[in-house]
Amino acid sequence: MELSELIISMAGLMSVSGYESRSFEDLKALCGDAFDECHTDCVGNIVFVKKCGRDEAPAILIDTHFDEIGMFVTDILDGGFLSVTNIGGLDTRILQASDVLVYGNNGEKIFGVVASTPPHLRRPDDSGKLKSVDKLIIDTGYSKEELQKILRVGSPVGFVPKYTELQNGRLAGKGFDNKACGACAVYALSNIPKEKLAGDVYLMFSCHEETDRNGGAAVGTFNIKPNYAMVVDVNLGRTPDVEKFDTVVMDMGASITFSSSVNRTLTKMTEKAAKDAGIACQRSVCPSSTGTNATTVNLTGKGVPTVDVGLPLYSMHTYNEVLSLFDANELARLIEVFVCDTEIAEVFAE
Repeated sequence: MELSELIISMAGLMSVSGYESRSFEDLKALCGDAFDECHTDCVGNIVFVKKCGRDEAPAILIDTHFDEIGMFVTDILDGGFLSVTNIGGLDTRILQASDVLVYGNNGEKIFGVVASTPPHLRRPDDSGKLKSVDKLIIDTGYSKEELQKILRVGSPVGFVPKYTELQNGRLAGKGFDNKACGACAVYALSNIPKEKLAGDVYLMFSCHEETDRNGGAAVGTFNIKPNYAMVVDVNLGRTPDVEKFDTVVMDMGASITFSSSVNRTLTKMTEKAAKDAGIACQRSVCPSSTGTNATTVNLTGKGVPTVDVGLPLYSMHTYNEVLSLFDANELARLIEVFVCDTEIAEVFAE
């Protein structure tokens, strides 16, 4: 399977925070054949394991969170409308008139549209003001009675998985944060013969990252007890309307983060390995926190040496996030080099 196809297939799975496990079997069917083991833990992390075949080999963790932003139903209203609240950091500027899927009690997928008040009906005092998510409603076309049979308060809502190929190897669609990075990791690990691995690799699709900074990564890391780890997450792509600081450039490869919350030696060794392999990469500076699971993984248990790498992304936390397939391929190459690097394994094995 081509990387672009894998990204679209994985990003299209439903994984609204708190409901990641609904897609466990689909995820397993999509990529499980490339791994020796697959399991979930008590909080909902999904872990794929690829063994190197050697006794007492170091454990290498690749963490890439699986959950995505979305909404919860808070009430079923007259006329087939639903009131909702957000899960994670939804960008309210783009919500009105967006297409959504409401997930029913028995797996039903109910198409809906976030209702928008016509400008003709807006009061002078609210012109130009953004509504908070809990003030928006979703139009389903059903009656209230019909909805009450298939939905309940707390049912999850996600964006419709629609994907568009833009020019110059760009993809646009929902769920790239962070399932695009998960697809890059699967693509990288699927093609590596086990004898080339520097240790046993644990690919963790962690849960709850969008709603809790500790998320599921702490539990998953504690259970795995890795010798060292790479956290892979999307990074803020630089567009003309934003500052250079805190952003990375599209089409310049994967980002490697320099921060007080990651291991400096592992970060430098990862950067060197990338350059030695001719992999396009760029530095990202995050002084105190990377905004990813890296801090959590780094401070779990007795401490886990961690490097943070990223995939540049435009329009993050919207239903039309944009990525570059060049960057995605370079990220996959970086992950492959990282898990096969015997020098890194020797330094961090103990």
